[in-house]
Amino acid sequence: MPWTIAGLLAAAQLPDSPSPRLDAEWLLAHALGKPTSYLRAWPEREVTAAIAERYLAWLDRRRQGEPVAYILGFQGFWSLELEVAPQTLIPRPETELLVEVALSLRSDEAGSALDLGTGTGAIALALAHERPSWQVVGVDRIEAAVALAERNRQRLGLGNARFMLSDWFSALAGERFTMMLSNPPYIAEDDPHLRRGDVRFEPLSALVAGADGLDDLRTIVTLAPRHLHPGGWLLLEHGYDQASAVRALLCDGGFEAVESRVDLAGHPRVSLGRCR
Repeated sequence: MPWTIAGLLAAAQLPDSPSPRLDAEWLLAHALGKPTSYLRAWPEREVTAAIAERYLAWLDRRRQGEPVAYILGFQGFWSLELEVAPQTLIPRPETELLVEVALSLRSDEAGSALDLGTGTGAIALALAHERPSWQVVGVDRIEAAVALAERNRQRLGLGNARFMLSDWFSALAGERFTMMLSNPPYIAEDDPHLRRGDVRFEPLSALVAGADGLDDLRTIVTLAPRHLHPGGWLLLEHGYDQASAVRALLCDGGFEAVESRVDLAGHPRVSLGRCR
């Protein structure tokens, strides 16, 4: 008997997923090349054997814990659709707070922004899309990440962004920016969450930063003033329980107007300061 849309969704047993129905709908919709609304409108529509086979194979991968974004090869961020790959962190909704805060700090006048540890290019491309007059640079120390970010840039047609291979600031000698942003690794190396859920499939180098999770944040805060114009802003994403520690780093690093902003869950997620 041929598969129907309703039958395929009913076959989706994903007990370990935090959002099993949503995962199943996303996978089937993309196997069909349709929006998820199509599934609800046509539940009894028959599905070809090839599409059913693809969808069931994707379900098997999801049961093993592989993130939906890696299975499909893309993830939405801000108003953009980005290609993703296992060499990079999957862009997360809470990171949109970095973009939101950055846009609130500067209006549409000409400026320059640096995205440190760009990964897919999510932060840099969101800023370049929202502020066409800005020049935005994204850097990453992983060559495959830089290539991925550049593919996303080309597909989106954003000529005011560029991507470079750089271990934090190593390739940026003499360059200064009016704004700097980063979602760096900030998880402690012994954090038990590293062995659970989707995060098991993401690169540890994009997640872990020493015994307390602050190693990379310390490096960025220490070196950032050399690459910021006076009055330029440094914005940092961090763990929900790291805000006070990151604010202390910013104050000790000579930044002023230091504060933290909360995400949609009410957690302090971004801390920022202005270069003197």
